Amino acid sequence: MLYKILFSAALSVVLVAPAVAQDSAAPLTRSSNAAGDALILEMNKAFKRGDKSRLTQLLPQARGHTLEVWSAYWELKARLDEASPQEVQGFFSRYGGSYQEDRLRNDWLLLLGQRRDWVAFAAEYPNFRMNDDREVRCYALLVEHLKNPAQDPQLAQEVRKNWFLQREADDGCTTAVSRLVGSKNLTQQDVWQKARLALEANRPRAARDAVQIIAPEALDMVTELTSSPIKFLAGKHLALRKLRKEIITLALVKLAASDADGAAFQMENKWGMQLGTEERNWIWGVIGRQAATRLGAVPAGDALQYFSKVTRDTDLTDDMLGWKTRAALRSAGQPDWQQVLRAINAMSDEGRKEPTWSYWKARALLALAPPDSPSRGASGDVTAITIAPQRAEALALLQSIASVRGFYEQLALEDLGQKITVPAKPVPLTTEEKEAARLNPGLNRSAYAILIGLRPEGVREWNYSTNLHQRGSMGERELLAAAQFACDRQIWDRCINTSERTQTVLDFDQRFPMPFRETVVKRSRAINLDPAYVYGLIRQESRFIMDARSGVGASGLMQVMPATARWTAKKIGLDGFSTDQLNDRETNITIGTAYLKLALDDLGGSMPMAAAAYNAGPGRPRSWRNGNVLDGAIWAENVPFSETRDYVKKVLSNATNYAAILTGQPQSLKARLGMVGPRDAAMPEPYKDLP
Repeated sequence: MLYKILFSAALSVVLVAPAVAQDSAAPLTRSSNAAGDALILEMNKAFKRGDKSRLTQLLPQARGHTLEVWSAYWELKARLDEASPQEVQGFFSRYGGSYQEDRLRNDWLLLLGQRRDWVAFAAEYPNFRMNDDREVRCYALLVEHLKNPAQDPQLAQEVRKNWFLQREADDGCTTAVSRLVGSKNLTQQDVWQKARLALEANRPRAARDAVQIIAPEALDMVTELTSSPIKFLAGKHLALRKLRKEIITLALVKLAASDADGAAFQMENKWGMQLGTEERNWIWGVIGRQAATRLGAVPAGDALQYFSKVTRDTDLTDDMLGWKTRAALRSAGQPDWQQVLRAINAMSDEGRKEPTWSYWKARALLALAPPDSPSRGASGDVTAITIAPQRAEALALLQSIASVRGFYEQLALEDLGQKITVPAKPVPLTTEEKEAARLNPGLNRSAYAILIGLRPEGVREWNYSTNLHQRGSMGERELLAAAQFACDRQIWDRCINTSERTQTVLDFDQRFPMPFRETVVKRSRAINLDPAYVYGLIRQESRFIMDARSGVGASGLMQVMPATARWTAKKIGLDGFSTDQLNDRETNITIGTAYLKLALDDLGGSMPMAAAAYNAGPGRPRSWRNGNVLDGAIWAENVPFSETRDYVKKVLSNATNYAAILTGQPQSLKARLGMVGPRDAAMPEPYKDLP
């Protein structure tokens, strides 16, 4: 609480009276502003429930508060559809340069686009600093097209890319695509592909909006096939015209999402011969992907058999090709490197550049490369070694990603014969650099918002201040200073995330902090658990936010679910435990580490499987381990859930870096990954009731 009072005092001076910002002995305290903070929190609640009259009533009382700009934003945003342009411009002027100004500009541009007020939109858009809203960008591209219909095809391709990336239905990109299809800048095939992607993602409204552009007469059929694809397909027998082929394709895509084998049966026995090559390839790609995601239940060979029916891999999306690569990696217990290489080479340029696929392409090239050729002199002695082109390309790929930054970057380091070590510290921040961060209004406002319980608002303003306020974001030294500003105030998530944005320097003290070190290390070692593994998990779970709470009810540093906590407390004999104790740091660490150790023991000491259990429950990795024994990295890449796959890789990568910090010794990620395979049938399950 003392930190809270002192920080509030200093912050108020920075925001309210810049002329005396360096006077650290400001008289204002947190308690003296408690009423103002309560008012801001009440306005936030009124905004969330859409109470416009209450916001207007309270706004005058918020004048002069540190977070006044938030209160003004909420009040105007709540009634933006009825506000005058003069009011909006007045807000821009009063709060110029702030996150809230540009946030309202984002909202205003969306409204202008919906109103088709292209003159006002064109006038305001150049002032938009964030430029991170795809729908606004689509409106802007549409305005450019309306001004000059003969613009080069790049404009249409940018609209297409943004539209494909929008998961939900939107007006901006849909309107722009409709116009560009009408002018022949985009094709009907682009629209059908968007409809397929929308159904694959279970976004029926977005699929309907796409079909509406080119075939409004087919909307009833889209509704029918979305409701029951198998029933729809049973009532249809021919697909002769292009429209009917595409509708059947949509139905098969929808069916494959829940019944890949059923969709395959339909293709082989009824529809395959009636569809075009591109349509067939897409459907087999969807079916292959769905089969490939069934790790531990469906052999990789089954998925690859479906993929083998694709006659042109470039007809597939990067996501489909990614799953083809994953299936090939676990094929019959040994990677099918030829298939790995072909699938990655068929990806888009952007897809191939991802560290994941750069790494596996390098591994495939190394596995397939012929031996290096020695050159011998007249005496027969070796005078030179000619490296095979495949090997040279592989080494170049590994070197392009190798670092301590992440999972595949660390694996690349090890494949190049190096270990994971702590990088040299960057040059210390100067007094001037620290002072610039301390006086930054956006950083201060966001820190204060987090302080009083408005974490989502604070995080958004922080990200804007560091990433988007100026084009190209803050420079590296500015980012380090901003990260240190957060570290010093124990705002660990902003400390970590901001420091992670630097490219040429790495500050491990910022990226891998160790709050509560004595408690974590002592508790971990007491139960024979690696403290680095625990820190790696906490960093991914909560970013050390004490009051973190997930959407499903997990709480605290180690994000423990109430039911899991009760089971674990009983298992370890923690008498008198109640779930409200999860907000206590010591109890949360005790429960979280105990559960992690129980999961680790249950899964044979496998760190990747225990991390998966912590994220997705132990039943899933118990199933996912079935089948062939796999390299831990291949197993982790094949985890079906994208969230859990990302989680496992980050926890293990984090743990490797924390181990380097804690021990001062070079570390191996590969050693932590190990091998993953079925449980030894002769060994009893330690904890069948592990939740």
